[in-house]
Amino acid sequence: MALRLIYKHRAVAVLVLVVLVLLVVAQQFRLLERAWFNLQNWQDPARHATVSMGLAEYRVEIEAKPIVGLNDDVSGLTYDPQRKSLYTVTNDHAQLIELSLSGEVLRRIVLRGFGDAEAVEYISAGTFVIADERRQRLIQVTLDEHTTELDAEQWPQLSLGIGLNGNKGFEGLAYDSVGQRLFVAKERNPLRIFEIHGFPQLDAQQPLAVHVVGDHLRDGRLFVRDLSSLQYDERSGHLLTLSDESRLVLELDVTGKPLSSLSLLAGNSGLSKTVPQGEGMAMDDDGVLYLVSEPNLFYRFARPAAQ
Repeated sequence: MALRLIYKHRAVAVLVLVVLVLLVVAQQFRLLERAWFNLQNWQDPARHATVSMGLAEYRVEIEAKPIVGLNDDVSGLTYDPQRKSLYTVTNDHAQLIELSLSGEVLRRIVLRGFGDAEAVEYISAGTFVIADERRQRLIQVTLDEHTTELDAEQWPQLSLGIGLNGNKGFEGLAYDSVGQRLFVAKERNPLRIFEIHGFPQLDAQQPLAVHVVGDHLRDGRLFVRDLSSLQYDERSGHLLTLSDESRLVLELDVTGKPLSSLSLLAGNSGLSKTVPQGEGMAMDDDGVLYLVSEPNLFYRFARPAAQ
C-alpha cells in the first residue's frame, strides 16, 4: 500500500512537471496567443475577411525556386514599382541583386562598406535604404540602370544604437510614402518595430530632424518568436510582418492589432514543404506576395482571384 502511494505521488509529480514544461514551451513559442487568434478568426471569418487582406486565402504559385547564379544567402526583399522588379541583398559578399517577378537574376550591384547588409527597401524612383544589421546603420542610396557599384561612405546614413545585440539587430524595413515613415524591425531580444521619421531625407534643402517612435502595445501583440522582414501596404495602411522561426506572415491593422496570417508550414497555403528560413518579403501593386528564403529560394503567393 505504501509503495503504491509512493508511485502515485511520483506519477503526479511527473505529470505536474510535464505540464509546467509544456506551459513554458507554449509561452516561448507564443502558442497560446496564436491559438486564441486562430480561434477568433474561425468564429467570425466574415468580419475578418472584410477588414483584412485575407492572407489565409493566399496560395503559392512559385514554390522553392532556386535563384540561379547566387552562391551567397539572400536577405530582405523589396518591390520597385517603376521597374516592375524586386531587389534583395546578400551579406557575405555584399551585393544588391535585382530579380524578376519570377525569381531570375536581372543584375548585380557590388556593395562596398555596407557591413552585414540585411535588408533593402524601395523609397522612391531610384532611391533605396539598405540596413547594416550588426552596426545598426541605415544607408540611403540612389541608383540608375547603369549603376554597378555602391560605396557606403558616399551616401547619407543614420546610426541607431537601440538594444545593440550582435547579429540580433535590424532585420526588416518597410516604408510608408504617404506618412514618410520608415519601419525598422529588430529581430529579437527584444523583438521591436520602430518608426523613423525624417530619414531617409528626400529634400536635401530641409534640415535633418530624425524622430524615432516605438509602440510597445503593438509589439506585445506579436505572437511570433522573431522578425525577419516587413511590408507596408499603402492601400490599407496595414503592416505585414514575416517571422522565420514561427513560419508565419502576420497582418497588423493601423492600431497594431493582428488581423490575418499566412502559414508557411507544409500543407498550408498550397505548400508541399515548409519554407525553411524566410528572410525577405515584398508585395507588388496587385497584392501578389513574394518571399525569399535561405538558401536562395524564391516563392510567390497570390489570392485565387488574382491568379
